[in-house]
Amino acid sequence: MKSIAQHTVPKAYTGVILKKYLSTAFPMLPSSNQGIKKVIAQKRILLDGEIAQWDTPLQEGQIITLLEDASATPKVFQLSLEIIYEDEHMAIVYKPAGIPVSGNQFKTIVNALPYSLTPSKETDALRTFRPVHRLDAPTTGLLMVAKNSRAMIALGQQLEEKKIQKIYQAVVIGTPPAEGELHTPMEEKNAHSRFETLRTVPSIRNGSLSLVKLWPYTGRTHQLRIHMASIGHPIVGDKQYGASPNMLTHKGLFLSAVALELPHPITGELMNISVEAPAKFNSLLEREQRRIL
Repeated sequence: MKSIAQHTVPKAYTGVILKKYLSTAFPMLPSSNQGIKKVIAQKRILLDGEIAQWDTPLQEGQIITLLEDASATPKVFQLSLEIIYEDEHMAIVYKPAGIPVSGNQFKTIVNALPYSLTPSKETDALRTFRPVHRLDAPTTGLLMVAKNSRAMIALGQQLEEKKIQKIYQAVVIGTPPAEGELHTPMEEKNAHSRFETLRTVPSIRNGSLSLVKLWPYTGRTHQLRIHMASIGHPIVGDKQYGASPNMLTHKGLFLSAVALELPHPITGELMNISVEAPAKFNSLLEREQRRIL
């Protein structure tokens, strides 16, 4: 089986059980325990070149290798995705709201990729297109996809080394400060985000609503949602972390990945990819402001 990603265990994770660390090492893997157990049972995880056991305590400097699932037959979900960028090595697609990136269900972005992307002609082409990071199911926006092994490994390393900057926009409840740094830990791990308030409008139901720009410098699960809720400004539509009764949950989550800055995984050329925030962001702000006037 082909190696599609490698990861070196840092000192901070010495002693952590392999099973608990895999989704951190390889963000493209399912985050659920069931998904992780399946990957290990398929003998797709090597630890220093040997088939790994799920309960092995990790040591600093060990090399974890993720192998491709050669037995998998790609399923095809006939959903046309918007392709923002594509070449022989990678693609950046626009993920719509409500569809998970991966998982046991049929309607996932992973299963939609074969319907939308062109197979790579490179000798190390992957059998299955591989997203290299996650977006929550209700979140929209830019998603990076590897089309061959070299790109998969390089993008994974860039994420680990924090060479890829993701930028989001969101509509939040209230009026946050003009800007700020957030460091609330998650899963007993450091988590770091930054925000900048772009616009604030009055709101009859919520006092005010604000459009914010967000930079996640670490990649914890639900990081931006938890961080904004932690300072009393939850993201509009967040059913899990928004305590306000006026969260407009019927309109979906107002969080979108709008920009990516990264070196191309093969050529090294700097890529700056961006899209507009969903139209519903501005529509909500304009509607709330009109109700006050």
